[in-house]
Amino acid sequence: MKTHDVIVIGGGPGGYVAAIRAGQLDLRVACVERERLGGICLNWGCIPTKALLRSAEVLDLCRRAEEFGIQIAGAVTFDFKKIMDRSRTIVDAQEKGVHYLFKKNKVEHVAGEARLVGRGRVAVKKADGGDVTLEAPNVILATGARAKSLPGVTIDGERILDYRAALRLTKAPRSVVVIGAGAIGVEFASFWQTLGIEVTVVEYLPTVVPLEDEEVSQTLLAAFKKRGIQCLVGQQVTGVTKKSDGVDVAIVDRQDPSKKRTVTAELALLATGIQANIEELGLEETGVKVERGWVTIDETTYRTSAPGIYAIGDMTGPPALAHTASAEAVVCIERIAGRSPPAIDYDAIPSCTFCHPEIGSVGMTEKRARELGLAIKVGKFPFRALGKARAAGEMEGFAKVIYAAEDGRLLGAHIIGPGASDLIAEYTLAKTTEVNAESLIATIHAHPTLAEALKEATEDAYGHAIHI
Repeated sequence: MKTHDVIVIGGGPGGYVAAIRAGQLDLRVACVERERLGGICLNWGCIPTKALLRSAEVLDLCRRAEEFGIQIAGAVTFDFKKIMDRSRTIVDAQEKGVHYLFKKNKVEHVAGEARLVGRGRVAVKKADGGDVTLEAPNVILATGARAKSLPGVTIDGERILDYRAALRLTKAPRSVVVIGAGAIGVEFASFWQTLGIEVTVVEYLPTVVPLEDEEVSQTLLAAFKKRGIQCLVGQQVTGVTKKSDGVDVAIVDRQDPSKKRTVTAELALLATGIQANIEELGLEETGVKVERGWVTIDETTYRTSAPGIYAIGDMTGPPALAHTASAEAVVCIERIAGRSPPAIDYDAIPSCTFCHPEIGSVGMTEKRARELGLAIKVGKFPFRALGKARAAGEMEGFAKVIYAAEDGRLLGAHIIGPGASDLIAEYTLAKTTEVNAESLIATIHAHPTLAEALKEATEDAYGHAIHI
C-alpha cells in the first residue's frame, strides 16, 4: 500500500496537468496512465495532426513558389512516410517533456491500468507486471474519451479508420471518405487533399463545422469545394461495406430519403464524435454516477457523486478540448489544496480548428444571440483588406464580432483565415476581462499585422472601420 494526498487516473492534458499542479503545491501525488503520458491530445490528436498540417502547408507554399518570385527546380514532391514519421518524432519529444516535468515536480508515475476498489483506494495492474494498491483521500478521474463509431459500422484500423489508425498510415491512400465534418474530419480532409488524395466529406448536419458561426461554416464549405473536396452535407451514412480494395459508403439524403447514393473509396475515416473511457474503472461499485455515458460532476468543484472522487476533462462531456481539461485540472487541484481559484467561464473557452483556412472562435454565434433576443452589434472585416495578409498571400476569410449593444461586452468572436488559432486569444482575453468594444478600438494594433482585422471588425460593428 502506497499513501498519497492525490491519485490521478489518466495522464492526458487533464491528468498530467493535475498531477504537476499538485506537485507544485507540495501534495504527494501519483499519476496512473495505461499508455503514454500526454494522452490522446499529445499522442494521437492535437500534436501529431498539427505536424501533418504543417507539412501540408509547406508543400502548398512550395507549389506556390512562383507566386512569391521563388523558383524551385523540378517538380515538388513529397515522401508520405517521412511526413508521418516526422509527426511521431515530434510526439516522442513532447512525451519525454512530460516525463521530465513529472520528475521536476516529484510526481510518481505509475504505468498500468487503474481501478477504484473502495473509498480512497486504487488498485493498479502494472504494465511491467505485478499489482500495487495506492491510497489517497482524493482521487481525480481523467481518463478522457475515444472515437465513437456509427451503429453497425466497425472500425477495423485497415479500411475503416479512426484518428489513431489514420496517424499510423505508412502509405498515402488514393481516396478517402471522411464521415463527420467536425474538427477532426475537416483537419484530415484538409491534410489529405493537399497531398493530392481524393477526399469526400459526409456530414449529417446541414453544413461543415456545424458548431461554428454560420458564416464561418459557409466560408469553409466554399473553400473546400474550391479546393476540390467534395462535401455532402445533410446526409446520413447508413452503412459502410468493406471490399478487398476499398469501402462502399451508403448515404441517404436527410431531407429526401428517396435520394440514396454510394460513395466508393480506398479508406473511410470515422470522425463522428467521441465516447468517454469509463469502462473497467470500478465506477458503479464506488458510487460514481454516470448519465448518458458521461461522468456527472459539480462544475465548480468537479466532485462526482462519490466522496473524495473528482472527474475532469472529456470523460465528463463537452466541450472536449485539451485546454478545457487542463483548466479544470488546475481549478480542481487548487480547491483540493484549500485554495479558492475563480470558477471557469465555460462561455469563454476558445475553440480552434486547424484546417485550411484555419478557424478560431469564442463565445456565442450571431444566430444564438438573435435566438436569445439580445440587442447586438455585429462587425466583420475581411483579411483581403489587410496589407499583411495580401503580402503573405493569405487573403481568405474574415474576423467577425458580436457585441452587446447596451454596454459593448463581447458576446462572441469568430475568425476564419490566416493565424485564426493565435488571433482568437485577443478576443478570448476581451471576453474574460473588462475589455469592451470601446477599449478594444482604443487599443493601438501594430501595422502591418493580421491582428488589425480584430480592431477593424470591432470598428465595423460601430460603423467606422477605416479600410472597408
